[in-house]
Amino acid sequence: MRMNIAIYIYNQAEVLDFSGPFEVFSTAKRLGAENLNVFLVSESTKPVIARGGFKVLSDYTIYDHPKIDVLVVVGGEHSLEMHNSITLSWLASVAPFTNEVVSVCTGVFLLAQAGIVKDATVTTHWEDIPDLISQFPSLNVITDQRWVTSGKFTTSGGISAGIDMSLHLLSKHYGKSFAKTVAKQMEYNWQESTD
Repeated sequence: MRMNIAIYIYNQAEVLDFSGPFEVFSTAKRLGAENLNVFLVSESTKPVIARGGFKVLSDYTIYDHPKIDVLVVVGGEHSLEMHNSITLSWLASVAPFTNEVVSVCTGVFLLAQAGIVKDATVTTHWEDIPDLISQFPSLNVITDQRWVTSGKFTTSGGISAGIDMSLHLLSKHYGKSFAKTVAKQMEYNWQESTD
């Protein structure tokens, strides 16, 4: 059965927050997980200008994407996106119909702002943990793990932690041995952690 993995990106998204998970899942597909279908989603067809001026064209918009099994919301400079009612409404409408919702770095702020995670156990980039605690006091924020899972929600720390979390998701669906094979192919030292 096909597994559609949608990575939501927006202006000033952190490049490795989306390109890291994309690389993990696309490498996994190349190495035999042929049912994986990973794609980028953004609000419109305009190029997304990520951090550092990195220009990206998404595969779909929030209006025309296929069914999403795993939703990945990335971080970056998220303050403007937290006030984007269009995308917050889209996130809130699509999340209940996914099997898993994942965030990298400050992507968890968008999930919280959209009302998707309320009393969940979560984490984010170490630098943003105080803000997450103060802005969303109902969340149980973990400070010493690269990723945590709470029900169907998995959140990670910043940037490279999203790669570790993506490998963890692979191990959950395809086994740890396969995830290690993908990490080796990427020449990446997977930091496994317990959650």
